[in-house]
Amino acid sequence: MSHDGVGLRAVMRSVAFLTAGALVVPLLAGCGSDDDAAGQPLAKQDIAPVARDQVAAGGTLKWAVDAVPETLNTFQADADAGTTRVAQAVLPSMFREDASGRPVANPAYLESAEVIETEPRQVVQYKLNQQAVWSDGREIGAADFVAQWRALSGRDSAYWTARNAGYDRIEKIERGANDLQVRVTFSRPYADWKSLFSPLYPKDVMGTPDAFNDGARRKLKVTAGPFNLQKVDTAAKDVVLARNPRWWGRPAKLDQIVLHAVPREDRVAALADGSLDLAEVDASDAERITLATSQKGAGSPLQGAGKTSAKRLRSWALAHGFDSDAVHASKKKLRKAITRYLEQQQELRAFDVRKSLEPAYTQLALNGAAGPLADDRVRRAVARALNREELARIVLTPLGLPAAPVGSHLALSGQAAYGDGSGALGGQDTQEAASLLADAGWVAGGPVKEEKKKGEKAAGPQSGKRDKDKEEESEGGQDGEYIVGEDDSKGKHHESAEEKREKSDEGGKHLAQDGRQDLKRGSAPGAYAPQGTAAPAGAVNGQLAKDGKALALRFVLPSGPGAETLNTVAEQISGMLEKVGIRTTITKVSDESYFKDHIAAGDYDLALYSWPSTAFPATDARPIYAKPVPAADGSVSVEQNYTRVGTDQVDQLFDQAAGELDEGEEHDLIRKADSRIWAEAGSIPLYQRPQLVGVRKDLVNAGAFGFQTPVYEDMGFLKKGAKISPSPSKG
Repeated sequence: MSHDGVGLRAVMRSVAFLTAGALVVPLLAGCGSDDDAAGQPLAKQDIAPVARDQVAAGGTLKWAVDAVPETLNTFQADADAGTTRVAQAVLPSMFREDASGRPVANPAYLESAEVIETEPRQVVQYKLNQQAVWSDGREIGAADFVAQWRALSGRDSAYWTARNAGYDRIEKIERGANDLQVRVTFSRPYADWKSLFSPLYPKDVMGTPDAFNDGARRKLKVTAGPFNLQKVDTAAKDVVLARNPRWWGRPAKLDQIVLHAVPREDRVAALADGSLDLAEVDASDAERITLATSQKGAGSPLQGAGKTSAKRLRSWALAHGFDSDAVHASKKKLRKAITRYLEQQQELRAFDVRKSLEPAYTQLALNGAAGPLADDRVRRAVARALNREELARIVLTPLGLPAAPVGSHLALSGQAAYGDGSGALGGQDTQEAASLLADAGWVAGGPVKEEKKKGEKAAGPQSGKRDKDKEEESEGGQDGEYIVGEDDSKGKHHESAEEKREKSDEGGKHLAQDGRQDLKRGSAPGAYAPQGTAAPAGAVNGQLAKDGKALALRFVLPSGPGAETLNTVAEQISGMLEKVGIRTTITKVSDESYFKDHIAAGDYDLALYSWPSTAFPATDARPIYAKPVPAADGSVSVEQNYTRVGTDQVDQLFDQAAGELDEGEEHDLIRKADSRIWAEAGSIPLYQRPQLVGVRKDLVNAGAFGFQTPVYEDMGFLKKGAKISPSPSKG
């Protein structure tokens, strides 16, 4: 899985993510025009684009997904990125997103769609493509629109829907002048009307609560896309899509697309053995594919039976990213593992790495519900201590991707609503951060009452010497915690955070190689700072304290494969905070509990996770930043605002934007809301997430899609003799 991704629209409504990525669509809604502030996407898509006449007919594409979808109904709470992939290929979408993440009409289903009235009610008229039919031969029409509206309107609780935003504003849906026209009348103005009916399910799925709740979880009898759903095979971990013979658009080039569930850590091996043709991969695996393709690192340490020393084998294995168990195995087992690795490298020469930036960003979340971060001055101090440019550079530069910090919570560069609102908070300024902390009452050298929580070590130099068992446990990565700035009881020399940052620049390979360095008894590379890590140069002298309590924050991270980048970023952030006197305890938790038991439950001070950026921020982002409100049972309803930080003004700006039909005015309101979100410092956007995809070299019109919704009918394998033009993202 992608550890730092939260599937926003998999939970809220269907759209392509990441999702990860872990990540899904025009028509003029009003009289506004696109804004210059949006700029261009930082990175273009990388899909080896070719004309359709260069694509061979036939073949099967084996495409990795994280899991077989629990449901094929994108409007249910347990929908995921796999659900979205299926829906994109087999169901109508009135709109899809272009290369800049902006909604455009889908000509396969629409001749036009526009707001034809604004007074006394907003009315949108859809003119459907007269060839558009369901796989059972029935025309797509008003009855399907009506069934979906009634199911998602929120008026009937028997429908188990994830959300009803937009559909709850519809007053009625009518047939127009003929069967190809659908008129949708809204009770209140709705700026994001283009987000609706994408995807559109047949009335057979939406018509009754039973059909909605259970009928589309494992099967879709009726579809209307370039592909049909052939079967869901949970035993084989496959979802099989087959070319739709009734498709009226450009015929799909592929015979089949097989969505095959493969964990991230197993994907390189699956590519090598032919189980996959396309898979999103992590940075270390992307480097391995690149090395194989460039024929570098092909030298073998194997000189013949028994001739190579165990020491040399282990050294070679460490340099090539072998895990700790393999490195410390017997010489015979290690030779076998190296042989298998070299065989895989030979097979990986048939693959490329295609790369772009996902329509998603990674943020530092600050839990403002309680503790020091409930004070907005402390949150702003944390934010002002961060060098976001450096964090973006550490993650993206080694991958050859543009390294610019994200300037908005609500849109990304290239999207129409984008504008850099970070000025409302300000850039890195350690002196200002220290002043904010002092104003909040946190002073250096104050008395600290030692408080030891169950199962947790006390933070700071006054915690005293730990017992030997605890020390060994931490070194082995068993307890899942380390404390930045804690004294080293053994007196060993360790690098400071500043020294680590300097090393990260060497050769531009820090992230790509972090899986190969400092492996200790199975710990994740980069996951644990060495015990006794010294405070970085220029750090505040003395521990900050207030009312007898030290200023220490609990930084929660996932522990599973693929979390190395988050670990690296967390270490850098901890070093930056140490400079202003904020100590952090990094706590490693299992992937399974990371989001459910910590992020959603509010059991953290600091955390790293991602949100997708959609074409409809007024609708989709509101629950993320809505002000928490008390519920009837005395609890607090936070919707998806897991930082628990919100204001009435932000809510009002979202509400105004959602009802503003002038696009220019709507985007201005979105930017104002973003500036206020920045000022509250509940979450700090850091960088746009990298999208790295291992792809068979002759697979075209597929790869790192960036913002754009994939065009499934154009994917396929290159004809013999045809050539792929240089990728736009690679110049």
